[in-house]
Amino acid sequence: MRIYFKIISQDIKSKMSYRADFIISTFGMMLSNAAGFVSFWILFRNFPSIAGWQYEEVLFLYSFSLLAMTPQQCLFDNSWNLRRHVYSGDFIKYCFRPLNLFFYYISETFDLKGLGQLAVGIAAMLYSWNMLGLGFDLLLITQLIVMLVSASFFYIAITTAASATCFWFVNSGFVLFTVTGFLEYARYPVVIFNKVLQFFFTFIVPIAFVAYYPSLLFLRPEEISVLTWFTPALGAVFFGVSYLIWMKGAVTYSGTGS
Repeated sequence: MRIYFKIISQDIKSKMSYRADFIISTFGMMLSNAAGFVSFWILFRNFPSIAGWQYEEVLFLYSFSLLAMTPQQCLFDNSWNLRRHVYSGDFIKYCFRPLNLFFYYISETFDLKGLGQLAVGIAAMLYSWNMLGLGFDLLLITQLIVMLVSASFFYIAITTAASATCFWFVNSGFVLFTVTGFLEYARYPVVIFNKVLQFFFTFIVPIAFVAYYPSLLFLRPEEISVLTWFTPALGAVFFGVSYLIWMKGAVTYSGTGS
């Protein structure tokens, strides 16, 4: 952990040397996320509900997904740069350090823009929580934290596995962009899609676990799926599998040959 914080502190120092860029990018991230709330507001001005889901419930899903995605945005954002490091040959430097490859590579970047996303997510969560009248008690807050951490594992695992395809495929960029593009649908209840997409978003690219299944515990406890209770275990397993895929590709990497 001491090594981790030393690496992160250097990255933050380098980024804070360009403070205008930090302020503009953070503000831009907040505006981008806030735009999603505006789209929901416009949508529900014309429709009272979507497949029986009210505005406050969908807003809760959106805020939950933002909070679940924040660890990936802040701590694992270097996944987006993996393809560039592999193709240029720069990735070889990580193979010569006496550290876990995944830990060392991910530790190099801390995306400060994610803090703006965190702020918007917390504000929206508090608003929707209050509108839904969920109340506050220790058990409920503990359940919320556990489900958010579990949902984060799914999001991190999806991007980690998708980014790792660059170890085997030259033109792998489309995999990461396509898979993460599906994550836009994580903010909606999966029941609004047809059966084929419900299966796809649950068992193939499990974005339904980023918000929908864990949120059922708070929004509709009478409709809880068995998958909701298994979310923490499945999140840990899925992250473990994605880590093994990433490490398998990393340890077989041999550079560009130049």
